[in-house]
Amino acid sequence: MEICHPFHPLKGQRFPVLKTRRVSGIDTLILAHSERGSFSLNREWTDWGALPAEGNREASACYFDLDMLLELIALVERLTTFPSKESFRKGLDQ
Repeated sequence: MEICHPFHPLKGQRFPVLKTRRVSGIDTLILAHSERGSFSLNREWTDWGALPAEGNREASACYFDLDMLLELIALVERLTTFPSKESFRKGLDQ
């Protein structure tokens, strides 16, 4: 099995699959690493990802959940608009 996720640090490397399981509704693979032991990875992040009905593998690659991405954007916007401690202290000193 090969890791295909574009941002995974082990992308392009191949690992033996020890077993498959479903965790919180997500198909997961337990993989063997020669130095680190075993680790788990979402099945969709590998070349074992779910095959689409039409057989076009590229069309089914989905690495982000839109709702979660929108929540992340909202969180980042809140964090970047929140005044820093330094600017807060300056306001108290005036």
